[in-house]
Amino acid sequence: MTPTTATGARAAESHSPASGWQSRLARIPLSLHQLLFRLAIASIFLKAGLIKVSSWETTLALFRDEYQVPILPPEVASVLAVTFELACSTLLLLGLATRLATLPLLALIATIQLFVYPNAWPEHLVWASILLFLLTRGAGPISLDHLIAGARRRA
Repeated sequence: MTPTTATGARAAESHSPASGWQSRLARIPLSLHQLLFRLAIASIFLKAGLIKVSSWETTLALFRDEYQVPILPPEVASVLAVTFELACSTLLLLGLATRLATLPLLALIATIQLFVYPNAWPEHLVWASILLFLLTRGAGPISLDHLIAGARRRA
C-alpha cells in the first residue's frame, strides 16, 4: 500500500457513518457516566434499605428465615445491612466519600452472592462493576468530593 493509498483509506474511514456517531459518543464526558452510575446504584440500595426500615418485623423474619447470613445473628445482620444500604447510598447520591462508600456495598454484594442468592450473579456482577468503577475513578466533578477537593487546593 502506498502512502497515498494509506492516507486515502484513513480519510475514507474518518468519513464513514460509524465514525461520526462513535466520535460523538466519545465526547460524552466521563463526569456524566460517574453521576449516572452513582444515581443508579444508590437508588437500588436506598430503595432496599427503605423497604427494610418500613417493616422491621418482616425484615427480621427475612434475615432469620430466608437470608440466614452465617456468623452474625439476624438482628445484627439486618441492622448492618440497613445501615450500609441507607448511609452508603446517601453518600453516593451526594458524591461524598464516594470511594469509601463503595466498600461496604461491595461487601454486602459479596455476602448476598455467596450466602443468600448465589444464582443472582448477573445482577450482582452489574452492581459490583458499577461500584468498582466508582471506587477506581471516584465520584467525578458533579459531586461534593470534587467541591471539597477544590476547596482544599485553594486553602
